[in-house]
Amino acid sequence: QVQLVESGGGLVQDGGSLRLSCAASGRTFSSYAMGWFRQTPGKEREFVAAVTWSSGSTFYADSVKGRFTVSRDNAKNTVYLQMNRLSPEDTAVYYCAAREQTTFTLATYNLSNGYKYWGQGTQVTVSS
Repeated sequence: QVQLVESGGGLVQDGGSLRLSCAASGRTFSSYAMGWFRQTPGKEREFVAAVTWSSGSTFYADSVKGRFTVSRDNAKNTVYLQMNRLSPEDTAVYYCAAREQTTFTLATYNLSNGYKYWGQGTQVTVSS
């Protein structure tokens, strides 16, 4: 079992920055690939970014590429999402998620149903 707790959300102006954190506890954090997803009311959960267990590879949705950076610190059992040049379209509840590294594939890394553990979410609101 892995428990995930997100933090760092809040209200920011258009063009601003936020850094989300996701603290993990439970089983060996370093054996899990981590993802960030976001969701707005009435819409499906959307992939944002992912990082493999060793931070050797990162993946991004086209909509955030060049603006967001995902990273992890296995010594601290924490994964981060640095979000720059935020726009109102980035407003959503952001979730971190974990999946065993052995299940992480190039075909499925962006699918929410492949992630086994989820945090409770943190609200990000970008004002125009």
